[in-house]
Amino acid sequence: MSITRREFVQMLGLTAGTAMLAPRALAKSLKPSNLFSFDSKGNITILHTTDSHAQLVPIYYREPDTNIGVAENKGNPPHLTGKDFLKYFGYKPDSLEAYAYTSDDYLVLAKEFGKMGGFAHIATLIKKIRAERHNKVLYVDTGDTLQGSATSLWTRGEDMVRVLNALGCDAMTGHWEFTYGEKRILELIEMMKFPFVAQNVHDAIWDDPIFDPYVIKTINGISVAIIGQAFPYTPIANPRRLIPNWSFGIREENMQKIVDEVRSKKVDIVIVISHNGMDVDKKLVSRVKGIDVILGGHTHDGVPKPVVVGNTLVIGSGCYGKFLSRLDLEVKGKRITDYSYRLIPVMSEMIDPDPEMSKLIDDIRRPYKDKLEEVVGYTEDILYRRGNLDGTFDELICDALVEHYGVDFAFSPGFRWGRTVLPGPITADDVYSQTALTYPNTYKSTIKGKMIKEILEDITDNLFNPDPYRQQGGDIVRTKGMSFKIIVNEKMGNRIQDLRIRGEKVDPNKEYTFTGWASMAEQSGPPVYDIVLDYIRKKKNIKIKLDRPELVI
Repeated sequence: MSITRREFVQMLGLTAGTAMLAPRALAKSLKPSNLFSFDSKGNITILHTTDSHAQLVPIYYREPDTNIGVAENKGNPPHLTGKDFLKYFGYKPDSLEAYAYTSDDYLVLAKEFGKMGGFAHIATLIKKIRAERHNKVLYVDTGDTLQGSATSLWTRGEDMVRVLNALGCDAMTGHWEFTYGEKRILELIEMMKFPFVAQNVHDAIWDDPIFDPYVIKTINGISVAIIGQAFPYTPIANPRRLIPNWSFGIREENMQKIVDEVRSKKVDIVIVISHNGMDVDKKLVSRVKGIDVILGGHTHDGVPKPVVVGNTLVIGSGCYGKFLSRLDLEVKGKRITDYSYRLIPVMSEMIDPDPEMSKLIDDIRRPYKDKLEEVVGYTEDILYRRGNLDGTFDELICDALVEHYGVDFAFSPGFRWGRTVLPGPITADDVYSQTALTYPNTYKSTIKGKMIKEILEDITDNLFNPDPYRQQGGDIVRTKGMSFKIIVNEKMGNRIQDLRIRGEKVDPNKEYTFTGWASMAEQSGPPVYDIVLDYIRKKKNIKIKLDRPELVI
């Protein structure tokens, strides 16, 4: 059957007859899918974004082909990819859903469906939902929002504060925001027209809270407590020197205390905006009682249905502006009696950008336009980062580092942010989307073989420890010139096997030369983005040889 423009708008659950769709044909797989249909209900709507990493404009972002869960999380959301994901949620291959949620046939589907995200397109959705659900909407963001692009690096986060202010954000928490340093994050919070909440960030000496732990909002007569949970491992995953006076942690006992406190104020519902990562969120709400909804970030998991843990709805809203979560709640007698949920893919080829937000984004990017749009080279391969084991853009970064420093091997951190580049031109904007952080300096050093194995054991334990509270949510460090095998279900110390440098088995007592970036310690080498940009300009055409660790599950 065919679908009309009017029918598509109705399926979105928005006001019929709006001029929302761009004047282009709808993709074939939309016709039978009812992808955007929504059973509007209840007396409050919660909208949620997370982990956009300051991507103002539509982008490509390939989902991981490997996402390994361990212990009770093995084979359960969010640890499903490809056909397993589609089967679990009842989606068809080669569909819009397959494109939005998986990496299967990514290049073919990307050419069919186009880019996703963009805050002008998110703004259109938010405005339309607010018009439909008059005075019933609460919009929150769970961080990794003020960092990750060239414009955020150069404005030190101010660009995204302006965007969130324009969107009418009601509250947020954070993680990469803290890498601007204590002074700057406080300056950014002063610019915000909404509260920044985090119950788990305290003074490192006196243990006093740095931020308000929560805010209470009244929406359509419903009293909502919004408790913030910043990324608990910030001083471990990022340089401690940037936030020397603040302590973090999960602070489970304090969370229970805060929940009890807001409950004593007779609020109707309690939501937590969290940057724990989904597995940690699930464990947290199984132990802390009284949380109705936890809206999560950090691990970039787009999960189309809430995971229900006890009486709590656990929400994962993806990343990079690809999705907008909509949760409609019926709240009666200080509890949720019914709900409807949709993780809306932000199909920017099918949604008209909001004019006001488009103008703001143009104003932000205009001073840097020529620099951002410079075509520095071309790629024969899809360049992506996300995946537990590897990423082709990280291979490119490692290739550039090895050539620059002339070393045995290179490390690139297992970050989960960084846009995907299809075969064709590579812009400076693309490179900065992978490298724009406040501690970008590179280095060259030496290391003994024994220490290499110990480092890899630590990194794999952060990902595969069976206790979610001991996971930090990143992916395996990327390497060039090194190969190894990972035995997932072994204990720490035995997971890394057959470790080789340049094809030769690693000698524990031999010293090897290596290079890397994003160091916890201050470094004096040139910024990684300069090295990568120069490398691409020199090579002109990029062809990637992927070095993937062998995985044994």
